[in-house]
Amino acid sequence: MSLCKRLTLKKLLLIAIALLLFPISAPASAQSSCTADSPCELEVWIVFTDHRLDWAKERANEFMELHPEYTVTIVPQENYFTLLDAYALASDQGITPEISQISDIGTRFVLDAGYFKPVYEIIAGREEVLGHPVDFEDFIPLLSSYYTLDGEWASVPWNSSTPILYANMNLLRQVGLDAPLPTTWQELEAACVQLQPLVDDGTITGCFTAPLESWHFEQWLAQHNADLVNNGNGRDERATEVDLTSDAAIAIAQWHQDMYNSGYFVYTGSRDDTRGPLQVFSSQQAAFYISTSASAGSVTASAAETGVEVLTGRMPYNADFGWTGNIIGGATMWISDGLDPAIEDGALAFLLFFSNTENAASWHQVSGYVPVRQSSVELLEEQGWYEENPNYLVASQQLADSQITPATRGAVLGTFSETRHLITQALEDGMLKGGDVREIMARAEEEANVLLEDYNFLFVDE
Repeated sequence: MSLCKRLTLKKLLLIAIALLLFPISAPASAQSSCTADSPCELEVWIVFTDHRLDWAKERANEFMELHPEYTVTIVPQENYFTLLDAYALASDQGITPEISQISDIGTRFVLDAGYFKPVYEIIAGREEVLGHPVDFEDFIPLLSSYYTLDGEWASVPWNSSTPILYANMNLLRQVGLDAPLPTTWQELEAACVQLQPLVDDGTITGCFTAPLESWHFEQWLAQHNADLVNNGNGRDERATEVDLTSDAAIAIAQWHQDMYNSGYFVYTGSRDDTRGPLQVFSSQQAAFYISTSASAGSVTASAAETGVEVLTGRMPYNADFGWTGNIIGGATMWISDGLDPAIEDGALAFLLFFSNTENAASWHQVSGYVPVRQSSVELLEEQGWYEENPNYLVASQQLADSQITPATRGAVLGTFSETRHLITQALEDGMLKGGDVREIMARAEEEANVLLEDYNFLFVDE
């Protein structure tokens, strides 16, 4: 999913300067072995504070039953950025957690910061760790392509999602629409035309709503097989240029402007607002809603309580460009560098247990995030889960059918959060202020490239 807050470039630069002048070297634990009488402590920072936190704590308790030589403590943080802030502060004091949940877009920064140790170095060719299989080939291919760099795993996947389309079938049927749902922008626009009488008579506010966020912009780039940054989307080499003026990028910005001007798109007036669009859809003021697949369960259930049938479909794409695939969002689990080997193995074993077939399936059922393992999808199919809950399956199918290209692997750049801010600002300007979207996107591109150049200057590869 998109981030609620962002680190400012100033903060990034200050952290970077501190890292260059005073390299962090986490003190090795004095404990060389872990026993039931003297267990090693594993502290895990995650950003969930609701029932998902409870689920994580239950898994931690199960792991401790299997491994009494470890004590696992799950510590909630406010969000991904406050977690990184707290981690940077803790690292200065030598008291960092063993495991941290880091946003998908934080990859380049955390690698540059040197906080964490890539898991392939910890695995070191082993097929199991403390009895837990190392089966990374089982992770769904698109997710594997996202979280591997130079063919190597840097972290262990956990919460992953992709945007999908939600549809209020009660409203659609009032104007003669039914499944299948729109799969392209053009089909969505045609449905909006058919829904216009409900807007005119005040039944609904508009045809569709969605958070105005860069994550969706990035998804449409990937669908159209267009990269956000150069050098293989930042995966062949460090990204040095942001591209916001490609044909695909301009088409996305123009579509936002056109859909807003036509009255089809219900905008809440706040960038990166996730609650507002959900409320618009939940109150039946819009017939369609584009948002994270992680909400499939809650949106479906809450609608059913009011007698509304909600169906899910794939995120619509621009038929003029075709569909290549979508990218994942969410976060992944990183292990701190500089740990005692026994603690390091315990941390990896916990993450292997945390993301095994059964737990990945259970996490999907509890949270709505996609199952990160192919075997988990198969398990859920065998259990009849998708037959009873078809709205959950769309996201996995969308990711499974996606081709793996640099675009669908997702971009890697050090100023991702700053770039996202500039993108959403540009999209909003195009809608609210009007004007030539190419000029608007060109200005955002110029700003983004200045930020990226400044960032890269501090992390020049030797």
